[in-house]
Amino acid sequence: MYLSLADQRAHRISRAAASGVPFRLSPVIVWLGIVSLLTDVSSEAVAAVLPVYLTGALGLSILAYGFLDGLQQGISAVVRIGAGWTSDAVDRPKWVAAAGYGLSMAARAGLLVSASVGAVAAVISLDRIGKGIRTAPRDALITTAAQPEHLARSFGVHRMLDTVGATAGPLLAFGVLLVIPQGYSTVFVFSLGAAVLGVAVLVLLVPNLRPQSGSRNRAASPAPACAGNPGAAAPPAGELPARERRGGRRALRTLNTPPVRRLLVAAGLLSLLSVGDGFLYLLLLTSGGFSPVWFPLLFVGTNAAYLLLAIPLGRAADRWGRHRVFLLGHAGLLAAYVCAGFGGPAATMLCLLALGAFYAATDGVLAALMGGLVPERVRATGIAAAQTVVALGRLVASSLFGVLWYALGAQTALWLAAGALALALPAAAWLIRFVARRPVPAAAADAP
Repeated sequence: MYLSLADQRAHRISRAAASGVPFRLSPVIVWLGIVSLLTDVSSEAVAAVLPVYLTGALGLSILAYGFLDGLQQGISAVVRIGAGWTSDAVDRPKWVAAAGYGLSMAARAGLLVSASVGAVAAVISLDRIGKGIRTAPRDALITTAAQPEHLARSFGVHRMLDTVGATAGPLLAFGVLLVIPQGYSTVFVFSLGAAVLGVAVLVLLVPNLRPQSGSRNRAASPAPACAGNPGAAAPPAGELPARERRGGRRALRTLNTPPVRRLLVAAGLLSLLSVGDGFLYLLLLTSGGFSPVWFPLLFVGTNAAYLLLAIPLGRAADRWGRHRVFLLGHAGLLAAYVCAGFGGPAATMLCLLALGAFYAATDGVLAALMGGLVPERVRATGIAAAQTVVALGRLVASSLFGVLWYALGAQTALWLAAGALALALPAAAWLIRFVARRPVPAAAADAP
């Protein structure tokens, strides 16, 4: 049976990993990690106070908060695929990403003058659109710079640096609120400063790798020799036959393959059952009976777990299978629901640990999964497609959970979500098993 290009590439990567190719980290990934670190200091400082700010200071109902949380989760889906396609079309992912980071920076400034629910919703939308623009081009840069056989581990390094910022941001917010009760505006000022620094590092220090021009990280190890011709080097991961490189529309058709479709369906199904973190934290706040000033520390706990687990789980994904770690992460999300449902100090700690493990096992791993399934010419578009499906699913999940919380109560809504996720996991496992193992005819993958 013929193997698709993605299967051939996966086979080469598997052989390279088995041969013990040493891991070498590209400086591009480090710089992008620093950009994400600064940006996450900015965004997570705001996110850590936003649920309390909206429901406390602005008096928003839990139903309205569910809508806004869904908006925050899903509005980026509007632009993700367009941004990914643009990045692939112009072959300048750095500058497409810079536009997204710049838009989020402008949103931080907007928070300083937003005093109503409508204004805050507009600013949140602007920030999330910026996130939608930047994410896929940035991940395409990481994929280009990384060694193919250590792709998930490279994403893990980036996500680790990203999570350092995501941990520092809530700590910054906590420190401000501890010194200045109700000091939300001060948090927003610090957030803007970190965003400005992140954009400056990206523009001044990150090179514009161009995947279609062959500007791959030179430190990346070469692929092993092709079967049947031991002396010849294998083509670079993601390289397409000449006839397949003609025309953007023909290249885009390479996304329409059974493995890609199955991965998108599985990711979408699981994201429909991913309750927003803010809901879990509000539930822990209510059941634990602690002061809102401690609320940002819940974000710190989750991000600290993410920070500790990002690289180990990325390495495990490269070694044992990215699809397995991706599913394991959603099992961690289910554990977080169960812990939040029981409440109490010990359950709170376990909930934060499980939630951090969920993000460490799914965020970069999903990008690595999709990056390994699609050719370089449409890599940013493919990653954006996966991220769009997840963002739309989480928009629906947060909005629906807000309705269930309002109608049935927090505990009942959470147990319903946990039961649905437990039922969905076997179906997603079946789909992703085919993504990882079942080859498709080459003609199906290469058809014009």
